[in-house]
Amino acid sequence: MPRPDTLIVNGIVRQALVSAEEVMGTNGLVAVLRTAGLERFIGNFPPNDIQPSIKASDYARLNQAIEAFYGRAAKGMLRRIGKASFQYGVREQAALLGIAGMAIKFLPQRQRIKFILNGLADALKKSNPDVDAWMEEKDNTIAYIERTCTICWGRESEQPICHLYIGTVTEAVLWATGVEYEVIETHCRAKGDEYCRFEIGGAKE
Repeated sequence: MPRPDTLIVNGIVRQALVSAEEVMGTNGLVAVLRTAGLERFIGNFPPNDIQPSIKASDYARLNQAIEAFYGRAAKGMLRRIGKASFQYGVREQAALLGIAGMAIKFLPQRQRIKFILNGLADALKKSNPDVDAWMEEKDNTIAYIERTCTICWGRESEQPICHLYIGTVTEAVLWATGVEYEVIETHCRAKGDEYCRFEIGGAKE
């Protein structure tokens, strides 16, 4: 049964567009928006609020257009956009992430990872009650899971495709710990899995 084309809040899409422009430049973003049929966002980003008004299918098409436009370089590009997206969240939405005024540096490393992944899930759920996301700790492994991922909405792939999400989770864990960990997408809705799952691997050297 196909997933319903749910609505995403303006702030999430604005965050992605601002970050994409930061990484790709204005001309690159304009070209991608035209490729995606999203010309209405050229020079006209959504407001920074939590009004649900943009279709999940639009967000999926934005990601797909970046993949089409940049080819083999798209994976790295999308991860950079995801990283910039988290940095935008820290600047503009610290309260929503639950990190405003938090003395996280006093927590043990593992607790810091769990804290920020819970913060990501809670922020998404606060901005959109339809979101189903959570942090999982199982068999000494920590993962971030979302059943309602919009990056892969309506898409099919033999490989995981949520590269932007990997960038966001990577940057979130780096922000919390000061260490860049490898993040692996082990499950993806586009592959037919029940959810998208991002496992926190070992620290990168």
